[in-house]
Amino acid sequence: MPRRTKSSFSHLDAQNRPAMVDVGDKLVTKRTAHAVAIVSLPAELVALIRDGEIATKKGPIFHTAIIAGVMGAKKTSELIPLCHPLPLDDCQIQIVPDVARGEIAVHCHARTQARTGVEMEALTGATVAALTIYDMAKAVSHGIVIKEVRLLEKTGGKSDYRAPS
Repeated sequence: MPRRTKSSFSHLDAQNRPAMVDVGDKLVTKRTAHAVAIVSLPAELVALIRDGEIATKKGPIFHTAIIAGVMGAKKTSELIPLCHPLPLDDCQIQIVPDVARGEIAVHCHARTQARTGVEMEALTGATVAALTIYDMAKAVSHGIVIKEVRLLEKTGGKSDYRAPS
């Protein structure tokens, strides 16, 4: 099978065809990742935040989003082509409302012992939780904006990463 060149993307082989990255020769090491999704809420939804939660007939929005985010992180390899399935040792979702700014920060921390990083799981967890907030709150307003999803930090593997502040 043709190998990729140093100048190519990791998921393309030497002929620029999609290919899963071979991680078989890498060592199993502790890998962590922290991602965040920022959700902007219209004023009518911000007004419904009580004690760090929005209660609806469907149930508590943030609690439901936390469960959905963990489920999303666990299913990452089923959603992202060529992504390796990883056993998650831990996945934590925190939802931090900032009423003054009309925003919610959805943080996902993921951890595994594996041959490849856990960044996609953290990004997927934060994104699915943010989408769940949108889905459950859209009955009040469709003016919700998921305006940013990004990796804040990763550790393990060849190099660590920390996003600029």
